[in-house]
Amino acid sequence: MRLFGPLYDRVLAWSGHPHAERYLGAMSFAESSFFPIPVDVMLAPMCLADRSRWMRFAFIATAFSVLGGLGGYAIGWGMFEAIEPWLRESRYWDAYETARRWFDDYGVWVVFVAGFSPIPYKVFTIAAGVAVLNLPAFFIGSLVGRAARFYLVAGFVRLGGERFEKTLQKHVERIGWTVVGITAIVIAWLMMRD
Repeated sequence: MRLFGPLYDRVLAWSGHPHAERYLGAMSFAESSFFPIPVDVMLAPMCLADRSRWMRFAFIATAFSVLGGLGGYAIGWGMFEAIEPWLRESRYWDAYETARRWFDDYGVWVVFVAGFSPIPYKVFTIAAGVAVLNLPAFFIGSLVGRAARFYLVAGFVRLGGERFEKTLQKHVERIGWTVVGITAIVIAWLMMRD
């Protein structure tokens, strides 16, 4: 099943749009609080389309992702009762419970790890709000984790250049399904540990 190739082509087209930076900012904000598609699918093609602006794109993704994380925190802090029925029915409930246990065990370090990893960040932002995690520590952990991830992705794309683009086009389906598989394995492993 070809899923990632057409998505990659569409996002690559969006990345050249005059409002691409706005789309990147909106997607980064939404992904940190409720949107299911990771920012990397737009960030990487934008960096490929204009490699000279990779730092600007990484900054936009980081800034709006952290703002979205604060939005997720606010949802968890002030509106959890309203979203709890939906969350219980969604595929995110187990991840939410894991996030809450991790906050009890590791505190703010979880925010940094979640911000950097492929684990759904939105789950951790909402759980941080429910747990009333220290807000300045949450902000710093989010900023460091998200910046590390987005600058790393953008930097790799910048360094890889055309060779990276050709490799990505050729192997996008395998890469996409591999990431999905690895994410599922990691989540299953984490849920079995707890």
